Amino acid sequence: MKISTKGRYGLTIMIELAKNHGKGPLSLKAIAQTNELSEHYLEQLISPLRNAGLVKSIRGAYGGYVLGDEPSNITSGDIIRVLEGPISPVEVLEDEEPAKRELWIRIRDAVKEVLDNTTLEDLANYSGGEQESYMFYI
Repeated sequence: MKISTKGRYGLTIMIELAKNHGKGPLSLKAIAQTNELSEHYLEQLISPLRNAGLVKSIRGAYGGYVLGDEPSNITSGDIIRVLEGPISPVEVLEDEEPAKRELWIRIRDAVKEVLDNTTLEDLANYSGGEQESYMFYI
């Protein structure tokens, strides 16, 4: 399964909203500028996210978007499914050789596990994998 720009940019929107959670609405213009993305394209992605209840729109001069739930309750799998559809590397056919069918199912389940166990809170708090520095004595 290849995640398209819809999934990648939709995840970007949601991570930015998670980083801003509790601070008020965030405009798509601000998200687009921060991430050097097309605001017009983000506008197309926000509608399915809003329809799924993952985001809420706030109208007015200081309006924008906020998360529909706590960042810890929204998974990357929720977002990818809304924007990309079901998570599956290939369509598993019943007449497929059992060994290959089992492989496709295991790959699908592994991807689902990662996506469904990674919350927006995890992604918003990710520090870039900075490693500890070690002191060596000779």
